[in-house]
Amino acid sequence: MKTYTYTEKKDTRSGFGAGLTELGRTNPNVVALCADLIGSLKMNDFIAENPERFFQVGIAEANMMGIAAGLTIGGKIPFTGTFANFSTGRVYDQIRQSIAYSGKNVKICASHAGLTLGEDGATHQILEDIGLMKMLPGMTVINTCDYNQTKAATIAIAEHDGPVYLRFGRPKVPVFTPENQTFEIGKGIKLTEGNDVTIVATGHLVWEALEASKELHEKGISAEVINIHTIKPLDEKIILDSVAKTKCIVTAEEHNYLGGLGESVSRTLATHNPAPQEFVATQDTFGESGTPDQLMEKYGLNSKSIVSASEKVLKRK
Repeated sequence: MKTYTYTEKKDTRSGFGAGLTELGRTNPNVVALCADLIGSLKMNDFIAENPERFFQVGIAEANMMGIAAGLTIGGKIPFTGTFANFSTGRVYDQIRQSIAYSGKNVKICASHAGLTLGEDGATHQILEDIGLMKMLPGMTVINTCDYNQTKAATIAIAEHDGPVYLRFGRPKVPVFTPENQTFEIGKGIKLTEGNDVTIVATGHLVWEALEASKELHEKGISAEVINIHTIKPLDEKIILDSVAKTKCIVTAEEHNYLGGLGESVSRTLATHNPAPQEFVATQDTFGESGTPDQLMEKYGLNSKSIVSASEKVLKRK
């Protein structure tokens, strides 16, 4: 089986910062807005090179979304930056009415998503943001897995015409995707070939899925691992083609099982090719304070849980 290794760990939010900095050098229409979290969003280099194209809005996220929507009318491509909780839940009305409804070309860039925000606790650990965003008509939803993919996605969404929600995180995670990759919105990536079970993962759970596939291989189970970085539009073909072969699937995400990637996959299967499915996700609960590793263990968002879900779904074939 194909195996993946890494030489360093980096936070995906730094991939966003690197991508935004590159856009600042190559696309004069790109502007950035932040809600008093410049350091956390890694926007410093963009600001240093393009001070006239940056707007510090302060702790006024709703106002930031309104300003971003207005900037698009003049042909600008605004990238907003704050924590995922404040990028979605706090400003849902503004996104719905001012951005999604009129199809404004705003890039909503959200860091510190999911449980791996860690010690900041449940009030900051949004686990329903993918659901909120994917239900908005015309909204593209992207959840990247490592530094390199986040940088590539940041650059790619500047060329996409329409609103985008780009989700990334705080912890340092393995960098295992190619450095100079081309990011294709809506196109899943098959990481390993397998015949027994399909594992579809997104975000931080992609690396955990690869680790699970190695453990399953040692048990004589052949797992096909697919990286779904774009939740919407979903690459249904890559999923259906795999399940036609394996006859069962596990979905893995750092998000509530209600409204996330798993539900989108379920709809796809129900419509085209019903098959047994197991969900690795939070089970309709809020998070709590703890280290990222502690929380991922407690809430079952790691390779061990993916192995267990794979063994369970295999019995249902």
